[in-house]
Amino acid sequence: MDSSTNVRYEVAGPVARISIDRPERLNALNRATAVALDRAVADAIADPAVRVLVVTGAGDRAFVAGADIAEMASLTAAEAQSFSRLLQAAFDRIERSPKPVIAEINGFALGGGCELAMACHVRIAAAEARFGQPEVTLGLIPGAGGTQRLPRIVGRGRALDLLLSGDVIDAAEAHRIGLVNRVVAKDELRVAVDAYAVRLASRGPMALGRVIEAVVCGSEMAQDDAMRMEAALFGLSFATADMKEGTSAFLEKRKASFPGQ
Repeated sequence: MDSSTNVRYEVAGPVARISIDRPERLNALNRATAVALDRAVADAIADPAVRVLVVTGAGDRAFVAGADIAEMASLTAAEAQSFSRLLQAAFDRIERSPKPVIAEINGFALGGGCELAMACHVRIAAAEARFGQPEVTLGLIPGAGGTQRLPRIVGRGRALDLLLSGDVIDAAEAHRIGLVNRVVAKDELRVAVDAYAVRLASRGPMALGRVIEAVVCGSEMAQDDAMRMEAALFGLSFATADMKEGTSAFLEKRKASFPGQ
């Protein structure tokens, strides 16, 4: 880890773990940390040995408690827009990653932290985690995708309730409305995430990437266009070594060993 960027990057087998490491600031995102996070995600995507990414926060209190208010408070309007676009680009890279990205949410996921979690493909939270977009309580609006991803995940009505009120909800409520996929005991979070990551890493990598592409891109299309895209990606899957290995393993009643090609 570069101590000036506050992001730790570790690889264990097929899983890359990216940790925001500013526990004294509840892992709040400043510009340097956002740039380092984006670089770590890009490195993991480019590494052929990595098949799944995990994003989390250091310490036991916060995933990411938001953007760094101390840094943001002095920004001009133009600088704030630039910071917003930086965060949006970093989170877009996560959302469009051809490798699954799991958010391991160990504590507060507020503002930019909630937006970071929403950019990940799967969200697994500790029971103590808290979620919200409290920007309106500061006279601001979300700037890292919150107004766009939250309605797509939980629906417009629930999203507007959270965005307009700035309320913070617990993990059980986040699970009920579909903001998180799973809630586990805090002392079981790392084990649960690692087990899930290893399970995803055993699936066909080319297929995983095409599922993500179909869902992320398809959600922005008319359904007929999205169906045509799905059919095209389905057809392309038949030209992969992964498909040949997967079908052969099934017919031969053995575990598949996907080459990722």
